Amino acid sequence: MEALYNPEIWIALATLTALELVLGIDNIIFISILAGRLPEKQRNRARRFGIAAAAITRLGLLFAIVWITRLTYPVFEAFGQPFSWRDMILIGGGLFLIAKATHEIHQKIEGAGASPEAGGLKRAATSFAGVIVQIMLLDIVFSLDSIITAVGMVDERWVMVTAILVSIGFMLLFAGPIGDFVERHPTVKVLALSFLLMIGLVLIADGFGQHIPKGYIYAAMAFSVFVELINLWIRRREQRAALQRDAR
Repeated sequence: MEALYNPEIWIALATLTALELVLGIDNIIFISILAGRLPEKQRNRARRFGIAAAAITRLGLLFAIVWITRLTYPVFEAFGQPFSWRDMILIGGGLFLIAKATHEIHQKIEGAGASPEAGGLKRAATSFAGVIVQIMLLDIVFSLDSIITAVGMVDERWVMVTAILVSIGFMLLFAGPIGDFVERHPTVKVLALSFLLMIGLVLIADGFGQHIPKGYIYAAMAFSVFVELINLWIRRREQRAALQRDAR
C-alpha cells in the first residue's frame, strides 16, 4: 500500500500509459488495414475484436516476460560477468527496442511508404476469422516493444497491467482521433521512439549489472514532453497567424 502514496509510481503509470498509447498507433493502423478487406458492416466489429485480442495478447506476454525476468540464477559467465535468464531477456529486449526505434525513426525521416508486409497482409485477408487470426499473430510482434518497454520502466506488475488496460481502453474509444493526432504531429511519434532508444539502453545497462535509477529516466521524459508541448503550441499559433494573414 505504501507504493500508492509514492508520486514516482503515479508518474510512471501516466508516462507508461502514454507510451503504450503511442506505441499502439501502429497496431491500430494495421488492424484498420486488415479490417478494410472485410465488408463494411463487419469492419467495426473486427476492429473492436482485434483491439480486445490485443489486450489479451499483451497481458499474456507481460506475465510471461515478467516471470522470466525473475529467473536471476546465473546461467553462464563471460569476461568475469555472470548472466542469468533475466539478464539475457533485458539485454535482448534492449537491443530489440533500439533496433525497432532506429528503424521506425529512419522510415519516418526518410518518408518511406507503407511496408510491403502491410500490403501482403491486406491481400491475404479473405474472411472475418482470417482477419482476426492475422490480427492476433500481428499483435504478438507489435506487442513486444510495449511489453519490453513496460518491464524496463517500472518494477510493479500492477502498474504495467493498469497502463496496458488503460491504453487499450483509450484505443477502443478513441482509435480514430488518436491516430489522426499522431499523423498530424509526427514529432510526437518520433519523441516516443526516442524514449524507446533511451529505455533500450537502460535495459542493456541493467542486464550488465549497471542499474540506472528510474527517477532520472522519468525526469528526462517529462522535460522532453514539456518541450514538445511548447513546440506544438508555438506551431499552432504560427498556423493561426498565417491563416489570419491569408484571410486579409
